[in-house]
Amino acid sequence: MKKNEGSNTRSIGEANTVIISPPKKRMNGTITIPGSKSLTNRALIISALAHGPSRLSGILNSDDSYWCIDSLRRLGIVIHQEEDTVLIEGKGGEWTSGNLYIGSAGTIARFLPGALAISTKGKWAIEASEQMSNRPVAPVIEALNQLGAEIEYVKKQGHYPLALKGKGLKGGEVSLSGKVSSQFISGLLIAAPYAKSPITIRIPDYIVQHSYVTLTLQMMEQFGADVDYDHTLQEIKVNPSSYSPQQVTLEADASTACYFLALAALTNGRIRIDRLSYGTKQPDIQMVDILEKMGCKIRKGSSFIELQGAPQLKGGFELSMRELSDQTLTLAAIAPFADAPITIREVAHIRHHESNRITAICQSLTKLGIKVEEFEDGLKIYPGKPTPSLLDSYDDHRVAMSLALIGCRVEGIEIKNPGCVSKTCPNYFEMLANLGVRVKKS
Repeated sequence: MKKNEGSNTRSIGEANTVIISPPKKRMNGTITIPGSKSLTNRALIISALAHGPSRLSGILNSDDSYWCIDSLRRLGIVIHQEEDTVLIEGKGGEWTSGNLYIGSAGTIARFLPGALAISTKGKWAIEASEQMSNRPVAPVIEALNQLGAEIEYVKKQGHYPLALKGKGLKGGEVSLSGKVSSQFISGLLIAAPYAKSPITIRIPDYIVQHSYVTLTLQMMEQFGADVDYDHTLQEIKVNPSSYSPQQVTLEADASTACYFLALAALTNGRIRIDRLSYGTKQPDIQMVDILEKMGCKIRKGSSFIELQGAPQLKGGFELSMRELSDQTLTLAAIAPFADAPITIREVAHIRHHESNRITAICQSLTKLGIKVEEFEDGLKIYPGKPTPSLLDSYDDHRVAMSLALIGCRVEGIEIKNPGCVSKTCPNYFEMLANLGVRVKKS
């Protein structure tokens, strides 16, 4: 199966580049952001593991969710979809054997092996895109094998493609690092209720994005799982149980919302994001606090967040972005327009995402004429005036989405392979255009 076979049509088309230029008038708008990618893929897989029909409203339609739904259907799960609502007939972990392709979906790469491993029969070959096959998966695979799974690496140790036989999970205790990706922990947790005996997960170090594990646990509990944990998440116990069908409405994606909040901050405009509250457990909502620190004014409603930008953004601070590391590039893109340098630390793990994100943003800013210092775990960005340039997206949605923000202040920012945004927000450039940003495909 090829990467683009049956995949979502990219809203930006197959344009080679996109040119972003500032809006001609002050931004003043209200938008609704698509559903959370993190919640969508967790809910899809947990619903498929439940016994009976679940209804999910507000899911994100993106490349990642496409490959998740495609895989579940190939595994024998009946799914009816209408726009952002899906009905899923869960089969309690009974899967059809076969070959699967998951594209570049990192969450699926880490969640699906455990979901398959709970079965006591069946065989699967799982392939991923070249990009995903270069990303690590060993921590969750080794933990699953330790608990009774039979998963083998087909080519390169610790990476996709995988071969998996359904042997069931026996349960027990396992140590699992969280310093590379919280998804490894979530992948084991989602499968754990179906083990023959309790599973206890101990974290020997730290979790890079603590809140995403909490999101997983809360959704597991919503579907009826029996779990014991405290706020430190150093030890998590999952008792044998099963998921019960649910009707769930997913909130907007906080990660995507942050680009539009940053856009208003950057242009001294106003933006209101509906269907998202400051009380969300999605960690990227903390970007609101950073934008407020930079001089923006924030209104927090029960179902919306509104931001008013500032004539001059403030800098002169250093901060850890470990918990909201997906916003590292967003902050780095707007940092040149602040009145003093901004230093970002504790994000070394983003070197192992769709691209080496620290190096990618440093190279991009340097090409734009911005002074930047690169560290192993972050970067420091100095104020400056970016010059028009042709920039590489590195086939990374977060690189492309962040660099587009610079074009909202500087004429002639051109980005290669803009279609990569379809991974999480296929309509990103159309949404920018609807807010007045000038977007030209080429």
